[in-house]
Amino acid sequence: MRFGLHLPNFGPVGDPKLLASLAAEAESTGWEGFFLWDHVLGDAAWREQMVDPWIALAAVASATQSIRLGALVTAVPRRRPWHLARETATLDRLSDGRLVVGVGLGFPADAEFAHFGEEGAAQVRARRLDEGLAIMAGLWSGEPFAFEGTEYRIRETVFLPTPVQRPRPPIWVAAHWPNRAPLRRAARWDGVFPEHAGGGRLSPAELHELLAYIKQERRGTEPFDVVIAGLSKELAGEELADYAAAGATWWLESISPNDSVDEVRRRIATDPPARPIT
Repeated sequence: MRFGLHLPNFGPVGDPKLLASLAAEAESTGWEGFFLWDHVLGDAAWREQMVDPWIALAAVASATQSIRLGALVTAVPRRRPWHLARETATLDRLSDGRLVVGVGLGFPADAEFAHFGEEGAAQVRARRLDEGLAIMAGLWSGEPFAFEGTEYRIRETVFLPTPVQRPRPPIWVAAHWPNRAPLRRAARWDGVFPEHAGGGRLSPAELHELLAYIKQERRGTEPFDVVIAGLSKELAGEELADYAAAGATWWLESISPNDSVDEVRRRIATDPPARPIT
């Protein structure tokens, strides 16, 4: 099991220079991943300081050497997939192949879609996510690519340069347990980032059941990441080992938007990421 941090792109840490500094501190301490939320508003009533995660991640990439990084998760349906393909390929090259692309439908639909005049219906967002992923993978190939779908159409084009990682940066798909459609989507890609439909982390037993379903749906034998986020101080007994036994490959320490910068730094320094988990 590998260990990373999961931070909001707003609140006390919502500053690109600060995030780059925190990522460098995390890398020097031994954390293996640094992942940012991707929100543009979150709530229409918010007056939080907020940064674009992709620009902030470019700063993170420039301040670090080995830590994995990415937006977890980015709402593909509210971004043009060809633009996102450019951004991610650029960031993968800037980081020398350390990018993870976390994806989902986007949440909440009212604040992040309807508030800006975008379509927020779940079925439309699901189509845009699936078609967007197909487009990104096609453009990352560096080969001539065209697409004709319900939501998007692209004339034949070639995007260069390609990402460093081949055939693509890994794609982790967000899923709300016990919904099955996001799990089928995750099974087609490189990893899953699950939580309960009402919020909160799954138990090790629920994770085992979820992965049994994904295993039925997967066709390839490539590595598949399973990401659990939470607070290590809330884990009971051997629960972390139980997650690893159930199939989890990453534990992400959750940082709250309410945490002060000092608290975040304390957790980076004192929460040991290197644990005896195999």
